Amino acid sequence: MSSSVIAASALAQIQGTIVLAGAGKMGGAMLTGWLARGLDPKHVVVVEPYPSEEIRALVTSGLRLNPSKDIGAAATLVVALKPQAFREAGPGLKPFAGSSTLVVSIMAGTTIASIAAVCGGSVVRAMPNTPAAIGRGITVAVAANNVSIGQRAVADALLRATGSVEWVDDERLMDAVTAVSGSGPAYIFLLAEELARAGVEAGLPQELATKLARETVAGSGELLHRSELASATLRQNVTSPGGTTAAALEVLMGPDGMASLLTRAVAAASRRSKELAK
Repeated sequence: MSSSVIAASALAQIQGTIVLAGAGKMGGAMLTGWLARGLDPKHVVVVEPYPSEEIRALVTSGLRLNPSKDIGAAATLVVALKPQAFREAGPGLKPFAGSSTLVVSIMAGTTIASIAAVCGGSVVRAMPNTPAAIGRGITVAVAANNVSIGQRAVADALLRATGSVEWVDDERLMDAVTAVSGSGPAYIFLLAEELARAGVEAGLPQELATKLARETVAGSGELLHRSELASATLRQNVTSPGGTTAAALEVLMGPDGMASLLTRAVAAASRRSKELAK
């Protein structure tokens, strides 16, 4: 049975109201994934001051948007706000979270302790990434000690609707997770951007350079996804001794090349994640 089928089955078994606080790009992607896998819109309440037309349209299917009256504590509260917005809007979420509420946060740099202090409930901290918008994201999650086995299964089903999920036991790993996979898509997009620019510098027309760079990055990513070979092996398979690829890799793998740059970049992102927690 495929993971998408398993996720759909698990979503269909979720009981109680799910409150989604924040329906921007990531929150909206999660909601789309839930509904596509069979979650009844009548079970969902969205709290979003600037809802998109797509979110507004779901009201006709039974989804509740910015309810004017108190709905009480929800079974699950998913917090998809920016960390800065949570500092202001977080206390307003308290009525949705009772002592038995599962609180799932996808906020960067926001610790389980700080979320619990504001919202209460049993907290799962998670970090997805933007490929979630097409169902190809990866999320890493960590659960507080008071999260039950059943609540962890609910969190897993909700997060798995946008891609694969990995669980860790040590919350301290989440800053590095954020730096590698949470911020990682931006590094890949920058690679495509700079590869196209370098192509233009080498004499290619802008349109052709852009297409070659985009398709090369996308195709290589898909090959990496489908192949069972290690990324290093795939790289070596492209590289003929003394050939053009080898010449380029001498630069990219040199002292000031990608290894050094990515190590520094991930370290900077990890530091920033720690700063957001303060």
